[in-house]
Amino acid sequence: MEKQRQLIEQCFEDRQRLADPETRRAVHATIAALDAGTLRVAEKKDDQWQVNPWVRQAILLYFAVTEMKAWEAGPLAFHDKIPIKRDLDKAGVRVVPPGTIRYGAFVERGAVVMPGYVNIGAWVGSGTMVDTWATVGSCAQIGRNVHLAGGVGIGGVLEPPSASPVIVEDDCFIGSRCVVVEGVRVEAESVLGANVVLTASTQIIDVTGPEELVHRGRVPARSVVIPGVRSKRFPAGEYGVPCALIIGRRTEATDKKVSLNQALRDFAVAV
Repeated sequence: MEKQRQLIEQCFEDRQRLADPETRRAVHATIAALDAGTLRVAEKKDDQWQVNPWVRQAILLYFAVTEMKAWEAGPLAFHDKIPIKRDLDKAGVRVVPPGTIRYGAFVERGAVVMPGYVNIGAWVGSGTMVDTWATVGSCAQIGRNVHLAGGVGIGGVLEPPSASPVIVEDDCFIGSRCVVVEGVRVEAESVLGANVVLTASTQIIDVTGPEELVHRGRVPARSVVIPGVRSKRFPAGEYGVPCALIIGRRTEATDKKVSLNQALRDFAVAV
């Protein structure tokens, strides 16, 4: 793997190296490892998320070494550089037509993809549901037992290779039509109510105490979050700017599924 990494990093700096068969094999081997789940764009080590930039470089190089092809899957026709994922039955993954998982993404056994989409480089854990019209962008990391509700948009990122992908940790519930982009991390067991939009610059305001506590780029574990608006003055006047409000916490004392339902009842969060 170290030799593979060196070849890809060298090629990313000098694209003429793509003419070298060994380098091309390294690119294909990296994408195959992503597809098999033996390699990840980002992984948690010692409670910290670490990005593997060279893996994302390999994805970018993969586009350069593949050609446009036409193929069919039943009545559906495609024309693209990257095929769809195969052998879903052997992988133990349920995909409901016309849900799609792209080659180079990994979905663990027991996950369900409704008519949604999982892009190359993404990782989706077991017990997770990618619901109807939900999308998991390139390189996004979705934990186990997560529910991405209808129409959720999880952003993808390929460049720069060192940029953090969107990360949704285990046991989260992401409500209908939520959008999470620009490397935002949603920590374990959090609940996002419907229509929450999180970017790297979105103010995520904890309003549960006597004074507000503002986070950016991170939703603390077990948070219950709803959309909000705060006033901001501009030269033309004062206007409402979108934000997100942490209005409570899921408790550790209850079963996760019960806790989720209780959180929605206690705080009247729309999903």
